[in-house]
Amino acid sequence: MTKKQRALEIIERLKKEYPCTDCTLEYDEAWKLLVSVRLAAQCTDARVNVVVEKLYEKFPDVNALAEAPVEEIEKIVRPCGLGNSKARDISACMKKIRDTYHGKVPEDFDKLLDLPGVGRKSANLIMGDVFGKPAIVTDTHCIRLTNRMGLVDGIKEPGKVEKALWNIIPPEEGNDFCHRLVDHGRAVCVARTKPQCKTCCLEDVCKKIGVEK
Repeated sequence: MTKKQRALEIIERLKKEYPCTDCTLEYDEAWKLLVSVRLAAQCTDARVNVVVEKLYEKFPDVNALAEAPVEEIEKIVRPCGLGNSKARDISACMKKIRDTYHGKVPEDFDKLLDLPGVGRKSANLIMGDVFGKPAIVTDTHCIRLTNRMGLVDGIKEPGKVEKALWNIIPPEEGNDFCHRLVDHGRAVCVARTKPQCKTCCLEDVCKKIGVEK
């Protein structure tokens, strides 16, 4: 079985296992997802969803957040960890969206990457979830599971994993596939305890790299 064949089989099985999948960060506007994904670094999505409610109560739109003192942003986002750097990035990002893009998040991958605090993972998430464009979000679940399944070979760098997956994942499947990897990584192929291989829908096609069968 080639990597592409394995990928297609895994995609179909995960579709059946997790028919309804989506980003677990809550948002109703593109700029809010940018804020949340920055806060989610080394923090759980559940905590981010709680913190941003307080943030948006005080700063309800791009302009308000762009004009907010970094210290005020930091006070609110501190529970997400790395409060100072995250607050600085959020402030600078909102300023650029306000000043360069008239308050609208750009629908262009390279322009997204040019925003402060936005890397390839964040840009892909915006492209896929907000704009419905082909995207591969290489978060920790994606990197861990695709290595374990044998879709990539011992690659840990997010950019290299993304590049490898573009070669074997149909563009229209990439975004939902990555969301389903998160679902599967939380429910079955867990990181902190032993993966539940015997009940896994992928047991017979997963290569389990570095793990005894």
